[in-house]
Amino acid sequence: MKQSKELQKILQRIDGRSYKAYNDIKGIYKFEFFVLHIEHVQRDPFAGPSLLRVIVDERAQFPPEIITSQDQKIVVSDFIARIFDSSIKKHGKIKGGSGKSGVIQIDSGGQEVLERSCVNIRPGKLEIRFSIGLPARGRRIMGLKASRLLGEVLPLIVNDSCFYKNLDQKHLIKEVELYEDANFLRQKLKKLGLVSFIRDGSVLPRESGVSEKPMKNAVHFETPESLSVTIDTHNNGPVTGMGIPVGVTLIVGGGYHGKSTLLHAVERGVYNHIYGDGREWVVTDPTAVKIRAEDGRRIENVDISSFIHNPPMGKNTVEFKTENASGSTSQAANIVESLEVGTKLLLFDEDTSATNFMIRDERMQRLVSKEKEPITPFIDRVREIFTEYDTSTVIVMGGSGDYFEVADTVVMMDNYKPEDATEDAMRIRDELPINRTREVNFKFKFKKRYPEAESIKPFKGRKLKLDVRGKHTILLGIESIDLSQVEQLMDTSQTRAIAYAINHAQTYMDGKHSIRDVMEMMEVDIDELDTLAPKGRRYPHNLARPRIFEFIAALNRLRTFKTQKK
Repeated sequence: MKQSKELQKILQRIDGRSYKAYNDIKGIYKFEFFVLHIEHVQRDPFAGPSLLRVIVDERAQFPPEIITSQDQKIVVSDFIARIFDSSIKKHGKIKGGSGKSGVIQIDSGGQEVLERSCVNIRPGKLEIRFSIGLPARGRRIMGLKASRLLGEVLPLIVNDSCFYKNLDQKHLIKEVELYEDANFLRQKLKKLGLVSFIRDGSVLPRESGVSEKPMKNAVHFETPESLSVTIDTHNNGPVTGMGIPVGVTLIVGGGYHGKSTLLHAVERGVYNHIYGDGREWVVTDPTAVKIRAEDGRRIENVDISSFIHNPPMGKNTVEFKTENASGSTSQAANIVESLEVGTKLLLFDEDTSATNFMIRDERMQRLVSKEKEPITPFIDRVREIFTEYDTSTVIVMGGSGDYFEVADTVVMMDNYKPEDATEDAMRIRDELPINRTREVNFKFKFKKRYPEAESIKPFKGRKLKLDVRGKHTILLGIESIDLSQVEQLMDTSQTRAIAYAINHAQTYMDGKHSIRDVMEMMEVDIDELDTLAPKGRRYPHNLARPRIFEFIAALNRLRTFKTQKK
């Protein structure tokens, strides 16, 4: 191990030389209160940045009581990454140079608290992974600026973020206690007969359509008394809010009154949020999946016959395949694929659903006979999915009162405030009976699928190609996977982890394991994000843990993906 002074000498020596000379600094350097590992040096100032690690020993002095459990480590790591990022903005500006010269970046998060690879807490050791654009003018090394960046600026950033004594300890402890209590509430949902909980006082509206930050001066959530639930938490005492019961729940109300805003908060309640987000006390069944129509997506060997059967041209819907799904077939496949891997809560918004899939009313049934209509609408399957598969449904529905026939609970949003409208909806149902026919000929069913490893082709020529283009596109070999309609994917680093996970999952695709089996084995491996990284990519600095449901969603949208049925 070299001393930090030797790093400074090397940078002074290579000042003005060709950019390749930066390779001379690769290695391990001991600073006064941390050790710096320079793992990878970029090939030029316009290429991907250089990758570094900082190791701080027991002098970081984080109290054992806040870093003992895995939950605690996740939230403390998240907090450190955010402070590291804030300190970069405070200290890390080095002006001048080409490309991304002088830019320091760490994979800190947005409103959600996610397990990330950029900060790792081990016994007696804190590890930070980050990237730096090593300074250059053109392709000539700016060694003096690099010396200042690594020798002066970096120690300031590490000092601010990696030592417990220098942090806002009260804020950190709040975050830890909040994270623990949110997980506790989520675990209690099933025992309480709930699929989601929204605490009184929550702020659900967001700042804008492109920002997940809370809206200023927004209406605070108020629970109707009939749906009020109080739960004792370990750290924050009793919390009171609205419980959404198991079964079939409708969210109704006029336009712009907060229906989709409530659903948006519920679908993101599968994640924990930072203190002050407004949704930090919104928790949802962790297996919840948002379902929508997805025109144009590929479908591979999915049994959608419970929704679509005997279509014209004799298309096989028991082993349904298409390169260009319609709205109704894509929505049917999305439901079956989610049930296949064990979801216990389906979430729908009528605005993003195919109308002919959701409902066929009495008048349309009279005009178009069942013999001419291959689609069994969701309204005729939703209760069966609950009673037979223990899977609840929450639907934003503003346009069809026919769903009153199958609902257990009806929540009406009025100026962003919920009211329990169940009794009124049931009264209207009785006063205005409908005569539509339930269009079901057989029990809901689907078959297991067994993935074929050889259908995953991660190589482009001889080179392993695993990359992302933003949050919604995976580049795998010569293929791209479009995830723009997968709405519970929160972060580009989750997408990158999914790309790695698809490559890694081939290990378990031996023809004997179903997609559900592969998912369960992958869930264990994802517990340690580093295991997902392919050979040659040690110490990944920009992975965030995805849910297994988004991993499966990506696999299903890979256009080369093949499965068998047994």
